[in-house]
Amino acid sequence: MKKVKSHQKLPTEWKEREILRKKGQFWTPNWVAEAMMAYVAEDTDLIFDPATGKGAFFKALLKLNKENISFYGTDIDPNVLSDEIYINDKCFVEERDFIKNPPNRKFKAIIANPPYIRHHRVDEETKCLLKKTALTITGNTIDGRAGYHIYFLIQALNLLDNNGKLAFIMPSDTCEGKFAKNLWKWISEHFCIDCVVTFDENATPFPNIDTNTIIFLIKNSKPKENLEWIKVKEAYTTDLFDFISSKFTKKEYVSLDIFNRQLKEGIKTGLSRPPQNHNGYKYHLNDFANVMRGIATGSNEFFFLTAKQVSELGIPKEFLKRAIGRTKDVPRNVLTLKDIEILEKENRPTYLLSINGDENFPKSINDYLKIGEKMGLPNRSLIQQRKPWYKMEQRKVPPLLFAYLGRRNTRFIKNEAGVLPLTGFLCVYPIYTDDEYINSLWKALNHPDTLENLKLVGKSYGSGAIKVEPRNLSMLPVPEHIITQFNLKRPYKNAIGQLEIFREPTNKYKKSKRKTTGNSGFVS
Repeated sequence: MKKVKSHQKLPTEWKEREILRKKGQFWTPNWVAEAMMAYVAEDTDLIFDPATGKGAFFKALLKLNKENISFYGTDIDPNVLSDEIYINDKCFVEERDFIKNPPNRKFKAIIANPPYIRHHRVDEETKCLLKKTALTITGNTIDGRAGYHIYFLIQALNLLDNNGKLAFIMPSDTCEGKFAKNLWKWISEHFCIDCVVTFDENATPFPNIDTNTIIFLIKNSKPKENLEWIKVKEAYTTDLFDFISSKFTKKEYVSLDIFNRQLKEGIKTGLSRPPQNHNGYKYHLNDFANVMRGIATGSNEFFFLTAKQVSELGIPKEFLKRAIGRTKDVPRNVLTLKDIEILEKENRPTYLLSINGDENFPKSINDYLKIGEKMGLPNRSLIQQRKPWYKMEQRKVPPLLFAYLGRRNTRFIKNEAGVLPLTGFLCVYPIYTDDEYINSLWKALNHPDTLENLKLVGKSYGSGAIKVEPRNLSMLPVPEHIITQFNLKRPYKNAIGQLEIFREPTNKYKKSKRKTTGNSGFVS
């Protein structure tokens, strides 16, 4: 696959990368900025960019040669505002916080690449302001896990004049996060979504950045029932610019997949995902298995140990369980005890300290717990909820594991080693526990047609990575021909030898209690 060249040199040192993450400054490439500008640079004499950065959009405006249009930009970084591109009679920029101090006026044209700052990097005072802003504008609160860029979009839409146009380039989590449902309900009911542009991984505007990108072209007018949905397959062409300049009338482009999409379906599926027929899937993973997240220790460096540490600390085996922590430690679709032994020889952690209840512990355990107390573990947010603080979460050994965050290698893993997974994995418990059923389900879930559906329930990141939460994985559609191919509907013998007949659930979205079995994960 052809690698996309990067227009922005990214720092390699951790400290510099942390500064970049805190600022959220990722510059828009010219070929994207020009296409976005083609949408907003009509029926206006002024274009506003609330996060103007190094002037990619002003440069795009200059290239369009629209002499009757001026540019107004704001940013909180004085260093970027001193760029020589802004020395122009048609341009006015100022140091201003768009969220805390927005302009007191409406605009016919707003364009931006807002700062991509994740929620955990936003201070509590600012979070309170963001929550209040969203409530005032939309009438609803936004889930606290929404990043800073989400509030930029809300604020900008609030400043969009009647029939005004907005072009925003954002991370795909804008459509995939827990906040997305309420956000897009508000947008789709109050604005006209003209077009959504997504990018194939070999056409990404931001190579080497761990997120996928999406462009929204929105008009402040009566909502329409349909929108244009685009997948860009090749970077640095003029096709996207030409398509938008044609007001979405020209449809034949080699580098673009173009769909006229129903708004209702798009909102339901998620606008970052391809169009789907929601009547097309009869079966989902929760018809065949239960899903839980792996064990959250609260401190892997303390609770997840190597064989060498176990030996040096003298921890008895009754306080240990075999475990696996990282997906990169499981290179294949099957995890065996031999794999665990290899990890041990490589000094990788494979033992979970599992202490439960107040007991008269041996000296080695008491000494180690004192180390944890000196580390301040009892005061950590997750650990302090446990009584006592060292009490470990309990899981039955899952027959199948799912790689929680995969990059090109998202897969279901058969857990022949009988280990407990940490939060790098999800636990998959088939509704029947005989080897025949487990093996058939494992093959069905790893079928390319099933794995392809992960994009319907997952949160996409850069370079083909996808993250799937437990509840969403439960809703993974399993194609009917896969069910037939692997005979998942046939009768299976239960634990006492009686036939269990597969029954169609009366309400597949209703929680059902399904008994799972499995060993405890104790070290043998």
